[in-house]
Amino acid sequence: MSLLEVSALTVKAPDGRALLSEVSFEVEAGARLGLIGESGSGKSLTALAIMGLPPAGMTVSGSVVLDAPGLPRTQVVGAPERALNGLRGRAATVVFQEPLTALDPLAKVGRQLAEPLRRTRGLRGSPLRAAVLAALEEVRLPERVAGAYPHEISGGQRQRAAIAMALACEPALLIADEPTTALDVTVQAEVLALLDGLVSARRMALLFISHDLAVVARVTDRVVVLKEGLAVESGNLLDIVGEPRHPYTRDLVSSARRLDSALDWGAR
Repeated sequence: MSLLEVSALTVKAPDGRALLSEVSFEVEAGARLGLIGESGSGKSLTALAIMGLPPAGMTVSGSVVLDAPGLPRTQVVGAPERALNGLRGRAATVVFQEPLTALDPLAKVGRQLAEPLRRTRGLRGSPLRAAVLAALEEVRLPERVAGAYPHEISGGQRQRAAIAMALACEPALLIADEPTTALDVTVQAEVLALLDGLVSARRMALLFISHDLAVVARVTDRVVVLKEGLAVESGNLLDIVGEPRHPYTRDLVSSARRLDSALDWGAR
Protein backbone atom coordinates (compact mmCIF):
# COMPACT_ATOMS: atom_id res chain seq x y z
CA MET A 1 0.00 0.00 0.00
CA SER A 2 1.30 3.46 -0.90
CA LEU A 3 2.19 6.07 1.69
CA LEU A 4 1.02 8.83 -0.67
CA GLU A 5 -1.52 8.43 -3.47
CA VAL A 6 -2.15 11.42 -5.73
CA SER A 7 -4.88 10.91 -8.31
CA ALA A 8 -6.22 13.40 -10.89
CA LEU A 9 -5.03 16.30 -8.73
CA THR A 10 -6.25 19.58 -10.20
CA VAL A 11 -5.72 23.08 -8.85
CA LYS A 12 -7.52 26.08 -10.32
CA ALA A 13 -6.85 29.78 -9.83
CA PRO A 14 -9.67 32.09 -8.65
CA ASP A 15 -10.42 32.94 -12.31
CA GLY A 16 -10.96 29.23 -13.10
CA ARG A 17 -7.67 28.76 -14.95
CA ALA A 18 -6.15 25.32 -14.32
CA LEU A 19 -2.66 25.61 -12.81
CA LEU A 20 -2.38 21.86 -12.24
CA SER A 21 -4.37 19.35 -14.29
CA GLU A 22 -5.11 15.69 -13.57
CA VAL A 23 -1.71 14.93 -11.99
CA SER A 24 -1.33 11.39 -10.62
CA PHE A 25 1.51 9.53 -8.91
CA GLU A 26 2.26 7.37 -5.87
CA VAL A 27 5.04 7.24 -3.30
CA GLU A 28 5.51 4.02 -1.36
CA ALA A 29 7.03 3.85 2.11
CA GLY A 30 10.78 4.38 1.89
CA ALA A 31 10.65 5.24 -1.85
CA ARG A 32 12.17 8.30 -3.53
CA LEU A 33 10.35 10.23 -6.23
CA GLY A 34 11.56 13.31 -8.06
CA LEU A 35 9.13 15.96 -9.30
CA ILE A 36 10.86 18.01 -11.98
CA GLY A 37 9.85 20.93 -14.17
CA GLU A 38 10.55 24.57 -14.97
CA SER A 39 9.31 27.51 -12.94
CA GLY A 40 5.52 27.72 -13.16
CA SER A 41 5.07 24.04 -13.99
CA GLY A 42 3.11 23.38 -10.79
CA LYS A 43 5.78 21.63 -8.70
CA SER A 44 5.45 23.71 -5.52
CA LEU A 45 1.68 23.91 -5.95
CA THR A 46 1.63 20.10 -5.89
CA ALA A 47 3.55 20.09 -2.60
CA LEU A 48 1.17 22.62 -1.04
CA ALA A 49 -1.87 20.63 -2.18
CA ILE A 50 -0.43 17.45 -0.66
CA MET A 51 -0.07 19.24 2.66
CA GLY A 52 -3.56 20.74 2.42
CA LEU A 53 -2.12 24.24 2.15
CA PRO A 54 -3.21 25.61 -1.25
CA PRO A 55 -2.81 29.38 -1.74
CA ALA A 56 -5.85 31.47 -0.85
CA GLY A 57 -8.61 31.50 -3.44
CA MET A 58 -7.46 28.39 -5.27
CA THR A 59 -9.73 25.37 -5.74
CA VAL A 60 -8.38 21.83 -5.34
CA SER A 61 -10.06 18.72 -6.74
CA GLY A 62 -9.04 15.13 -7.30
CA SER A 63 -7.56 12.96 -4.57
CA VAL A 64 -4.57 13.12 -2.22
CA VAL A 65 -4.44 10.25 0.27
CA LEU A 66 -1.85 10.02 3.05
CA ASP A 67 -1.58 6.60 4.68
CA ALA A 68 1.28 6.75 7.18
CA PRO A 69 1.98 3.98 9.70
CA GLY A 70 0.22 4.55 13.02
CA LEU A 71 -2.01 7.31 11.63
CA PRO A 72 -5.48 7.20 10.08
CA ARG A 73 -5.65 6.95 6.31
CA THR A 74 -6.72 10.46 5.30
CA GLN A 75 -8.13 12.08 2.19
CA VAL A 76 -6.42 15.48 2.26
CA VAL A 77 -8.62 17.17 -0.35
CA GLY A 78 -11.59 18.60 1.51
CA ALA A 79 -10.40 17.44 4.95
CA PRO A 80 -11.04 19.74 7.94
CA GLU A 81 -8.05 21.64 9.28
CA ARG A 82 -8.17 19.74 12.57
CA ALA A 83 -7.60 16.43 10.79
CA LEU A 84 -4.75 17.86 8.72
CA ASN A 85 -2.99 19.31 11.76
CA GLY A 86 -2.73 15.79 13.12
CA LEU A 87 -0.98 14.66 9.94
CA ARG A 88 1.39 17.53 9.24
CA GLY A 89 4.79 16.83 10.68
CA ARG A 90 4.08 13.18 11.42
CA ALA A 91 2.77 11.82 8.11
CA ALA A 92 4.46 14.40 5.91
CA THR A 93 6.46 17.59 6.25
CA VAL A 94 8.09 20.08 3.88
CA VAL A 95 11.52 21.68 3.56
CA PHE A 96 11.21 24.78 1.39
CA GLN A 97 13.70 26.51 -0.92
CA GLU A 98 14.08 29.50 1.38
CA PRO A 99 14.63 28.38 5.00
CA LEU A 100 13.39 31.73 6.33
CA THR A 101 9.95 30.52 5.19
CA ALA A 102 10.12 27.95 7.99
CA LEU A 103 12.25 29.85 10.51
CA ASP A 104 10.97 32.70 12.69
CA PRO A 105 13.50 35.56 12.37
CA LEU A 106 12.67 36.74 15.90
CA ALA A 107 13.30 33.44 17.71
CA LYS A 108 16.55 31.58 18.35
CA VAL A 109 17.09 28.40 16.38
CA GLY A 110 17.19 26.18 19.47
CA ARG A 111 13.85 27.48 20.70
CA GLN A 112 12.25 26.87 17.30
CA LEU A 113 13.61 23.35 17.14
CA ALA A 114 12.43 22.64 20.68
CA GLU A 115 8.78 23.32 19.83
CA PRO A 116 8.12 20.30 17.56
CA LEU A 117 10.17 18.11 19.89
CA ARG A 118 8.06 19.24 22.85
CA ARG A 119 4.82 18.81 20.94
CA THR A 120 5.47 15.37 19.46
CA ARG A 121 7.62 13.73 22.11
CA GLY A 122 6.40 15.48 25.26
CA LEU A 123 9.93 16.45 26.27
CA ARG A 124 10.73 19.09 28.91
CA GLY A 125 13.79 20.44 30.69
CA SER A 126 17.13 18.64 30.31
CA PRO A 127 15.80 15.87 28.02
CA LEU A 128 14.41 18.54 25.68
CA ARG A 129 17.71 20.41 25.56
CA ALA A 130 19.56 17.16 24.89
CA ALA A 131 17.15 16.34 22.06
CA VAL A 132 17.67 19.80 20.49
CA LEU A 133 21.44 19.37 20.54
CA ALA A 134 21.14 15.84 19.13
CA ALA A 135 18.93 17.14 16.30
CA LEU A 136 21.51 19.84 15.48
CA GLU A 137 24.31 17.29 15.54
CA GLU A 138 22.38 15.03 13.17
CA VAL A 139 22.39 17.78 10.53
CA ARG A 140 26.03 18.64 11.34
CA LEU A 141 25.43 21.94 13.07
CA PRO A 142 27.48 23.03 16.11
CA GLU A 143 25.89 23.55 19.51
CA ARG A 144 26.31 27.35 19.27
CA VAL A 145 23.64 27.48 16.52
CA ALA A 146 20.99 26.72 19.17
CA GLY A 147 21.62 30.17 20.68
CA ALA A 148 21.70 32.03 17.36
CA TYR A 149 18.98 33.88 15.46
CA PRO A 150 18.46 32.82 11.83
CA HIS A 151 20.12 35.98 10.46
CA GLU A 152 23.26 35.21 12.49
CA ILE A 153 24.02 31.98 10.63
CA SER A 154 24.78 31.24 6.97
CA GLY A 155 22.25 30.22 4.34
CA GLY A 156 23.52 26.65 4.37
CA GLN A 157 23.24 26.51 8.16
CA ARG A 158 19.70 27.91 8.01
CA GLN A 159 18.72 25.19 5.55
CA ARG A 160 20.23 22.52 7.82
CA ALA A 161 18.27 23.98 10.75
CA ALA A 162 15.07 23.88 8.65
CA ILE A 163 15.78 20.23 7.83
CA ALA A 164 16.29 19.47 11.53
CA MET A 165 12.92 21.07 12.32
CA ALA A 166 11.22 19.06 9.58
CA LEU A 167 12.70 15.81 10.88
CA ALA A 168 11.92 16.53 14.53
CA CYS A 169 8.42 15.06 14.14
CA GLU A 170 9.87 11.90 12.54
CA PRO A 171 7.74 12.12 9.36
CA ALA A 172 7.05 9.14 7.14
CA LEU A 173 7.35 11.39 4.06
CA LEU A 174 9.75 14.29 3.57
CA ILE A 175 8.86 16.75 0.81
CA ALA A 176 11.94 18.74 -0.23
CA ASP A 177 10.85 21.68 -2.39
CA GLU A 178 13.92 23.08 -4.19
CA PRO A 179 15.90 22.86 -0.92
CA THR A 180 19.30 23.66 -2.48
CA THR A 181 18.44 26.18 -5.21
CA ALA A 182 19.36 29.24 -3.13
CA LEU A 183 22.73 27.78 -2.08
CA ASP A 184 26.10 27.95 -3.82
CA VAL A 185 27.36 24.82 -5.57
CA THR A 186 29.61 23.58 -2.76
CA VAL A 187 27.00 24.03 -0.02
CA GLN A 188 24.36 22.55 -2.35
CA ALA A 189 26.38 19.34 -2.68
CA GLU A 190 26.80 19.14 1.10
CA VAL A 191 23.07 19.59 1.77
CA LEU A 192 22.16 17.00 -0.89
CA ALA A 193 24.56 14.48 0.66
CA LEU A 194 23.08 15.24 4.08
CA LEU A 195 19.51 14.72 2.87
CA ASP A 196 20.47 11.52 1.10
CA GLY A 197 22.03 10.11 4.27
CA LEU A 198 19.19 11.19 6.57
CA VAL A 199 16.49 9.73 4.32
CA SER A 200 18.39 6.42 4.16
CA ALA A 201 19.10 6.29 7.90
CA ARG A 202 15.50 7.06 8.85
CA ARG A 203 14.00 4.96 6.04
CA MET A 204 11.71 7.83 5.10
CA ALA A 205 9.98 8.33 1.79
CA LEU A 206 11.19 11.35 -0.18
CA LEU A 207 9.42 13.60 -2.68
CA PHE A 208 12.18 15.81 -4.08
CA ILE A 209 11.12 18.82 -6.14
CA SER A 210 13.52 20.63 -8.47
CA HIS A 211 13.97 22.23 -11.90
CA ASP A 212 17.40 20.57 -12.17
CA LEU A 213 17.51 17.00 -13.50
CA ALA A 214 21.10 16.51 -12.34
CA VAL A 215 20.13 17.40 -8.77
CA VAL A 216 17.08 15.11 -8.85
CA ALA A 217 19.27 12.27 -10.12
CA ARG A 218 21.46 12.58 -7.02
CA VAL A 219 18.73 11.61 -4.59
CA THR A 220 15.85 9.85 -6.39
CA ASP A 221 15.27 6.81 -8.58
CA ARG A 222 11.86 7.65 -10.12
CA VAL A 223 10.64 10.91 -11.60
CA VAL A 224 7.49 12.71 -12.72
CA VAL A 225 8.06 15.47 -15.29
CA LEU A 226 5.71 18.46 -15.07
CA LYS A 227 5.16 21.06 -17.77
CA GLU A 228 2.55 23.81 -17.54
CA GLY A 229 0.61 21.90 -14.89
CA LEU A 230 0.59 18.57 -16.73
CA ALA A 231 2.50 15.39 -15.93
CA VAL A 232 4.01 14.74 -19.37
CA GLU A 233 6.20 11.77 -18.46
CA SER A 234 6.98 9.52 -15.51
CA GLY A 235 8.94 6.39 -14.70
CA ASN A 236 12.30 5.03 -13.67
CA LEU A 237 14.97 7.74 -13.69
CA LEU A 238 17.50 5.75 -15.73
CA ASP A 239 14.89 4.80 -18.31
CA ILE A 240 13.77 8.40 -18.75
CA VAL A 241 17.34 9.71 -18.99
CA GLY A 242 18.23 6.94 -21.45
CA GLU A 243 15.13 7.22 -23.65
CA PRO A 244 13.08 10.36 -22.94
CA ARG A 245 9.80 10.27 -24.86
CA HIS A 246 8.36 13.77 -24.46
CA PRO A 247 10.09 16.69 -26.24
CA TYR A 248 10.29 18.66 -22.98
CA THR A 249 11.94 15.74 -21.19
CA ARG A 250 14.41 15.42 -24.05
CA ASP A 251 15.28 19.10 -23.59
CA LEU A 252 15.85 18.57 -19.86
CA VAL A 253 18.14 15.60 -20.51
CA SER A 254 20.08 17.43 -23.23
CA SER A 255 20.57 20.48 -20.99
CA ALA A 256 21.84 18.31 -18.13
CA ARG A 257 24.29 16.53 -20.44
CA ARG A 258 25.60 19.80 -21.88
CA LEU A 259 26.21 21.16 -18.39
CA ASP A 260 27.92 17.93 -17.34
CA SER A 261 30.19 18.05 -20.41
CA ALA A 262 31.07 21.68 -19.74
CA LEU A 263 32.00 20.92 -16.15
CA ASP A 264 34.11 17.95 -17.23
CA TRP A 265 35.94 20.11 -19.80
CA GLY A 266 36.57 22.82 -17.24
CA ALA A 267 38.05 20.30 -14.81
CA ARG A 268 40.75 19.20 -17.25
